[in-house]
Amino acid sequence: MWADSGQSSEPFWTVFAVFFPAVTGIMAGVSMSGDLREPSRSIPTGTLAAVGTGYVIYMILPIVMAMRADASTLIENPLIMKEMAFWGPAILFGVWGATLSSAIGSILGAPRVLQALARDGVLPGRLSVLGNGSGPNDEPRIGTAVTLGIATATVCIGDLNIIAPVLTMFFLTTYLVLNVSAGIEGFLQSPSFRPTFKVHWSLSMLGALGCLAVMFLINAVATVIAAVIVLAIFIWLQRRELETTWGDARRGIWMALVREGIFQIGEEDTKNWRPHILVLSGIPKKRWPLIQFADDLTHNRGMITVCSVLPSSSRDVSQQSDMQDTIREYLEKRGVQVLVRVVTATDFFDGAKLLVETYGIGPLTPNTVVLGDSQEPSRSDRYCQLVAHIHKAKKNVVILRENSERGFGQYRRIDVWWGGLQNNGGLMLLLAYLLRTDMDWRNAEVHLKLVVPEESAAQATQANVDSVIQNLRIGASSQVLVSQGRPFYDILHESSQDADLIFLGIRTPGENFTEYYQDLQSKTVGLPSTVFVLAAPGFSYGEVLSDR
Repeated sequence: MWADSGQSSEPFWTVFAVFFPAVTGIMAGVSMSGDLREPSRSIPTGTLAAVGTGYVIYMILPIVMAMRADASTLIENPLIMKEMAFWGPAILFGVWGATLSSAIGSILGAPRVLQALARDGVLPGRLSVLGNGSGPNDEPRIGTAVTLGIATATVCIGDLNIIAPVLTMFFLTTYLVLNVSAGIEGFLQSPSFRPTFKVHWSLSMLGALGCLAVMFLINAVATVIAAVIVLAIFIWLQRRELETTWGDARRGIWMALVREGIFQIGEEDTKNWRPHILVLSGIPKKRWPLIQFADDLTHNRGMITVCSVLPSSSRDVSQQSDMQDTIREYLEKRGVQVLVRVVTATDFFDGAKLLVETYGIGPLTPNTVVLGDSQEPSRSDRYCQLVAHIHKAKKNVVILRENSERGFGQYRRIDVWWGGLQNNGGLMLLLAYLLRTDMDWRNAEVHLKLVVPEESAAQATQANVDSVIQNLRIGASSQVLVSQGRPFYDILHESSQDADLIFLGIRTPGENFTEYYQDLQSKTVGLPSTVFVLAAPGFSYGEVLSDR
């Protein structure tokens, strides 16, 4: 469809872009909602009345003009209405009045929008002066002066055909975003979104699609530029971590997605397994290596919950939330993205058992518990009971004993003392593989180490291990050691003294488990940072690696 003017012709959508700003005055009431006595009633009534009145007038005018003049006259004479009118100057007065009313509507609404943006902290701090009001009605005089300056500069361009399409894109972008916001809120049925004038969310989304379609029809390049500007503003606000009282729809969207996702998650399977870690760290500053190690294992692809257990008598239950916020802020400053949980209990072990039993929602529960090594003999029995309790709950137990002098060393070498893919061996190899995908450990070498009693068994064992490593595609190297009657722990100290991290499996808790663990601690004293691993029963971690 084409619109002709004299001897030239312009596409319909180009003419529409010039014409559109003339009819945007119907939204003036929205911009001035703060000054309305009953905005919830006045805005929908006034807007719909304005749309209806404008529609009737714009539909009647072409019919009347077509009845009074032929097509060629209408095309050639832009002021034909002046000749048709009983009193010609009335047409000019009407044009001037319509232009002035649109200008006044914008110049009254725009300063209030600037004032609201400044007060909500959306604008940069140096523009906060725009939020100031004057007089008993809180008039935005500074905002009005800024708006007047922008309008004057625009008028100085002197070409309506350049200015109008730009304004049209701004208006359509605004209407698009408003419709999307209303549509999302209506779809999510947020309790805070309770409009007195209700419109089905599908109509809002249809309106948004209509705005987007018209924007592309007017100017596809300008539409892409507008989208980039909107995206840039969004990212800028995200980086500023803007905190306001009006909120947005994102939380509702995420809540809907999380709810649906939780119901869709089934039992853990080998193809999609990832560590969801419960870190029993206490105060993060004192046990930071535990959190760092858990973060290295997940690197934002699994979930980490940092937990602290407080004595029931030391802090009121109502203060738990404040302490959780404090811990969360500290971890965010350290660049670690985690959940935080603080509970009160008679002692640490009772609180830890409570967390293991109850923490989580539906199938989304921690599958791995990270503990610090307990060096206090008086607590060994309770500590080993906790390890046994976690194992019975079918969760992996990962105990980190950090070498306080060396920490994680140079992040270059990981020794896995291996006994095959079954049970602890599969989990240890999987954890070592996950560590190597972290930035700090990306250059580390994984050494699989096995001990055989005799030289005759070494060659066949080496071939089998090399075949497994090749099939798993994990980039590890193997080393088969012959004991020749030497104790295992002597070989361990000799072979892994230069490692940065050691993985050792521990036996399933049973009778005399406390004595066994104390003996393990004494025989591994002096080693680099060591991770003791106890795999959860009933899950094949070897298949997790073989399915990759």
